[in-house]
Amino acid sequence: MEVLVQTKPSWDALSPRRHTSRMAETPGPRKPDAAVLPDFCSAASVFTLVIVAELVVVIDALAPDARMQWRGFATATAFVVWLALLASLLLCRVKPLLIRWPRALAWPLAWGALVALVALASAVVAWLDHALGTGLTPASAPRFVAGNAILAALLGAALLRYFYVLAEWRARLAAVARAQFEALQARIRPHFLYNSMNTVAALVRVDPDAAERTVEDLSELFRASLGAGDKPSTLGAELGLIDRYLAIEQLRLGDRLKVERDLVDLPADMEIPALLLQPLVENAVYHGIQPRRDGGTLRIAGRRAGGSVEIEVANPLPDTSAPARSGHGLDNVRRRIAYHFGEHGALETRNHDGEFRVRVRLPCAS
Repeated sequence: MEVLVQTKPSWDALSPRRHTSRMAETPGPRKPDAAVLPDFCSAASVFTLVIVAELVVVIDALAPDARMQWRGFATATAFVVWLALLASLLLCRVKPLLIRWPRALAWPLAWGALVALVALASAVVAWLDHALGTGLTPASAPRFVAGNAILAALLGAALLRYFYVLAEWRARLAAVARAQFEALQARIRPHFLYNSMNTVAALVRVDPDAAERTVEDLSELFRASLGAGDKPSTLGAELGLIDRYLAIEQLRLGDRLKVERDLVDLPADMEIPALLLQPLVENAVYHGIQPRRDGGTLRIAGRRAGGSVEIEVANPLPDTSAPARSGHGLDNVRRRIAYHFGEHGALETRNHDGEFRVRVRLPCAS
């Protein structure tokens, strides 16, 4: 285990400025009447369609006057699962076309395509069954096709309504996450700006080179905070941003701020939301180090853990007379992690051995 005290690791070479070209472009704001469609290609959507289709077969088999045998149950199961997979494929393929239409037309078109697919597939199956003489479908093909089409119309309307409500909820969640991130950007602590400018003013005559570096670090912090929006960044860029912030605070707090880094085998090119980790370090300095007369040691640790990357920020607990944390910054970061990574990401806090520790777990693809 390598521990570096009060030193800058190589993350500074991966500064946000150097990673500007890697940031993906975010789509522009959607039109107010644009369709909000779920990801029909996702495993969750396919699983939902298959389960609902199978439930229809189970309910039909358990009906009081049902005469379905095991052979009929197996055949019906294979048929509805096949239809569910075809419906998922169809909706997945037509989504890029549907999102160009207003929502008042996109959802009815999706519903109509679903019903037409079921009717066509039922007609093909009935024709093949009668041509081969297997006797797996009713003798009346039109009745078989019409019954399946009506059932698909009812279930399709219910399922698409469920997907519509889910898509609207996720869109509102995304809007809330963006609003909270913009609020975090707007709430740059004035004391940090004032203290930084005072530090620069004090260094101009004493150490012009240090003053220039501080101005550069400060400009990169504001560039990331005000100009990046909610575009994706990289883990290396975010750690480089932390180094710039700590370099400024190191000049202001001097020996009161000690930094220990234990960063092992971290994927520098791993994509994460911009400005996700720096608020955690800023909270640690502002609430943990600054209130203490003797300062303290800020510890930043990171390592891979299975298919995830874990980053932990620890600071000594402030004096009992210090004001309690408001928790707004941590809650904002927690919500952003939940929005971007779902259940695969997490933010945990705890007090341990006189330290306040924040641990972030983010999924890592590689």
